[in-house]
Amino acid sequence: MKVRKAVIPAAGLGTRVLPASKAVPKEMLPIVDKPAIQYIVEEAVKSGITDILVITNRGKSLIEDHFDHAPELEEKLLSSGKTALYEEMASLAHLCNIQYVRQKETKGLGHAVLCARSFVGDEPFAVLYGDDVIISPDPAIGQLMRVYEKYGKNVVGIKPVPDHLISSYSSLGVNQVCCNIYNVYDMVEKPTPEEVLSNFSILGRCVLTPEVFDILEDTPPSRNGEIQLTDAMQVLAAHGKMMGIEYEGTRYDMGNKLGMLQAIVEVGMAHPEIGADFRAYLKQLSID
Repeated sequence: MKVRKAVIPAAGLGTRVLPASKAVPKEMLPIVDKPAIQYIVEEAVKSGITDILVITNRGKSLIEDHFDHAPELEEKLLSSGKTALYEEMASLAHLCNIQYVRQKETKGLGHAVLCARSFVGDEPFAVLYGDDVIISPDPAIGQLMRVYEKYGKNVVGIKPVPDHLISSYSSLGVNQVCCNIYNVYDMVEKPTPEEVLSNFSILGRCVLTPEVFDILEDTPPSRNGEIQLTDAMQVLAAHGKMMGIEYEGTRYDMGNKLGMLQAIVEVGMAHPEIGADFRAYLKQLSID
């Protein structure tokens, strides 16, 4: 079965990027001229996703507004002869079928995904973490979807993490299948040094089958009181139902101040409109 649906958890409070996220959802903070979540939605659409559910909470209505028509703005652009810009703005309302549901309690990523159960039904689905923008000519989630379609197993997007950072991520037990594809047999969230299985960690993307929902229902809260998606995926891994792909692409952590700056600089340098001038500016800045 092809993957048609995607879930974007976007209910986090954005405490690591305060005060910028106090009044504006961190998913709406811009990378040059587009909000972060637009990059994520476009990645899903380019991969063949037709239906997206965004998990939100209070104060996130700006996300809904962004992917809706803005009649006054669109009329102004048309009357000013800015046809190309009008078409770009109007197209945001038609990227795909986007729905929204509120996570009324911020009880972790696993709980957020559980909120998507009725949307997903009995189909496989993609999860694109709202903090993670991945820039790649070959959309990252599409790479995972192809692995799912070939092997019929749950798939996580993985990257190696440096030793000194692995305790802030997850650590995976893996066996290589071929090239950049692995069987995942175990995983642990935020491991102690003794618990580290490898430097591979789940970074921002996964494709899951609906059996994960029953597991999430029975998953107890972790030490911080949250339901961890990793705990449920570990059960799947232990039963031989999980694979990983070291996807191609550059990941930016938009819940992190340094990650935000890296995304703005690197995407800005490649931007077709301002890239050349921006690179010249940075070069001059480094000389000064």
